[in-house]
Amino acid sequence: MNFFRFIWQNHEQVLELTLEHIWLVGVSTLVAAVIGIPLGIVIAHRTRLNKPVLASANIIQTIPSLALFGFLLPVPWLGERADRLAILALSLYALLPIIRSTYTGIRGVDPAVVEAGRGMGLTDSQLLFQVELPLAVSVILSGVRVAIVISVGLATIAAAIGAGGLGEFIFRGLAMVDDRVILAGAIPAAILALTADFGVGWLERRLQPR
Repeated sequence: MNFFRFIWQNHEQVLELTLEHIWLVGVSTLVAAVIGIPLGIVIAHRTRLNKPVLASANIIQTIPSLALFGFLLPVPWLGERADRLAILALSLYALLPIIRSTYTGIRGVDPAVVEAGRGMGLTDSQLLFQVELPLAVSVILSGVRVAIVISVGLATIAAAIGAGGLGEFIFRGLAMVDDRVILAGAIPAAILALTADFGVGWLERRLQPR
């Protein structure tokens, strides 16, 4: 009951930090999708680039999040604004699932369907936008879904550099040794992750080719 009382008494701040959290996750996922989907398409058609691109994205995943935030702090312009730095770091972490799912989705298109399109006189760009992407979209969305869930969790750590979000409650609660404050950050973050997972999962099923 103490937890619910704390939420009620601080509902404005909870809402504000939740919106900050959504902003960080939304912008970083959008940036990762804008970079990752074209990269996935490129390596699906030029397989010699497959290993270096995926290896680079894998290496980023191995860097601890706090260490990555620390590495980026001295970067001019980025280090001046914690939210910029957090968005860049979250975008880098979201790249791997998006690149990999795009690559898998494009490569998974039946070659016979592609050849049929070529036989109808479609150009490479027409094949991509009219055949490959529509057939691969549900697989691509599965990567975006994973990226969003990862970003929701990692965005809580962004509070350590002053980027805001629900992580502020978690770090404040740890400093105060107060479970109510920790849960005020952890539970909304978990709800956000589950909601995003369900929503994108529903969209993924709706767009799955039949």
